[in-house]
Amino acid sequence: MDSFTISKNDSERLDLLLARKYQDRSRSYFQYLIENQSVLINGSPAKKRIKPKLGDHIEIIFLHSPELSLTPENIPLDIIYEDDDLIAVNKPQNMVVHPAPGHPNGTFANALLYHCKQLSSWSDSLRPGIVHRLDKDTSGVLLAAKTIKAHQNLITLFSSRQIKKTYLGISLGNPGKVEINASIGRHPVHRKKMTVSEGGRDAITLCEPLISEGLYTLSALYPITGRTHQIRVHLKHKNAPLLGDSLYGNQKANEKEKLSGQLLHAYAISFPHPISNQPLKLVVNPPPIFMKAIQKYFCINSIQDIYPQ
Repeated sequence: MDSFTISKNDSERLDLLLARKYQDRSRSYFQYLIENQSVLINGSPAKKRIKPKLGDHIEIIFLHSPELSLTPENIPLDIIYEDDDLIAVNKPQNMVVHPAPGHPNGTFANALLYHCKQLSSWSDSLRPGIVHRLDKDTSGVLLAAKTIKAHQNLITLFSSRQIKKTYLGISLGNPGKVEINASIGRHPVHRKKMTVSEGGRDAITLCEPLISEGLYTLSALYPITGRTHQIRVHLKHKNAPLLGDSLYGNQKANEKEKLSGQLLHAYAISFPHPISNQPLKLVVNPPPIFMKAIQKYFCINSIQDIYPQ
């Protein structure tokens, strides 16, 4: 379940507003929730074509859509940290975080439900314990909560920007040492893509090139906000698309380098523990495909040679 309050006057229909706010869900999914009285406005079931007003309180009960369900699956997890409240894994490329149309199973959520059996009692649709996500082809540190209190506190930490994330990315071109402050919204034509848009949501990424050789640059990337495809869209906006990115990248460069996935890795995350408040920093080195690329392009054998932990 989630809730928020309308903070500005808007003539947008509720299903459109929700699809824009929760961009990993479709408009048809929210229409399904509205039809099943799982979206409330000021405590009452919302009407299908209603347009919320300033100050209206919206509550969403996330249900399984008819074609999707979540079942435990015995999928190995590369666990880098675990205690009674929290788990962090090194997500591989090609793993989807939670079920969605086209990816009904084999996801991190399926594996998490098998590993953390206490999550089976949660009513949070297809994402029990999950507080953030990585794109399918992005590897690296992924957090999840094991208790409701830890889940709530992690959401608060994310919303107050107390969770600091560091990504490593190899791009075609050099984006420069820069703060990329460019709003992101859904592409008006290609609905699977996001784009820099004046009408989009605020999005900020700090970019720090670590080494540049020839056509390619290895950068440390620090997303301040957490928009869908944010780093990928921002690097494209700076004319330095990620290598291997099939959606936003340079197809000729991808084919030349014979890359099957984007060279983007969630390298580190630091935050106060959601229960003990003790500082935590979790770091995981890039996968072999990424390390082979930095050896090939930059003659570097270890990330720590140029970017100490």
